[in-house]
Amino acid sequence: MSCGYFQHEGVTFPGLLYSPRGLEAAREFPVEDDDVFNVTYQKSGTVWMLEILSLIRQDGDPQWCRSVPNWERGPWLETLLGLRRARSNARPRIISSHLPVQLFPRAFFSSRAKVIYTVRDPKDVLVSLFHFSRIFRPYKDPGSLEEFMEKFLEGDGAGPGVW
Repeated sequence: MSCGYFQHEGVTFPGLLYSPRGLEAAREFPVEDDDVFNVTYQKSGTVWMLEILSLIRQDGDPQWCRSVPNWERGPWLETLLGLRRARSNARPRIISSHLPVQLFPRAFFSSRAKVIYTVRDPKDVLVSLFHFSRIFRPYKDPGSLEEFMEKFLEGDGAGPGVW
């Protein structure tokens, strides 16, 4: 069953995964100069890039990737659990996010932290997000592919990618 959605500064979020409190906490996140932010539109290669960044951080040694779940290596900035994990992770930290720039941590803009922004062909994102929305219950039912495409093109997709 799909959960309710809420608006936060003009962006729609599924309430089961996100909260206004968590999004506000993300804006106040203490950014360090050696932080690396793994930022994507959803279904655009976040996990792939996290694996690459994890291997770079460990000089190519795959042991960290094999022994630590990805949500611990590159926690999601916009969730309360992810924020707690990111604060406690050893530096240099890898932090994942789907947040748009207007909701990004304020401290980022006066830091030397880095952003890796991964993009994917929008047609591929649409198809992947459509199928993901059909099985991931926090998202609303996407309807038919044609209906979903119309919503996607209007900026009303599923989950935190509605921006």
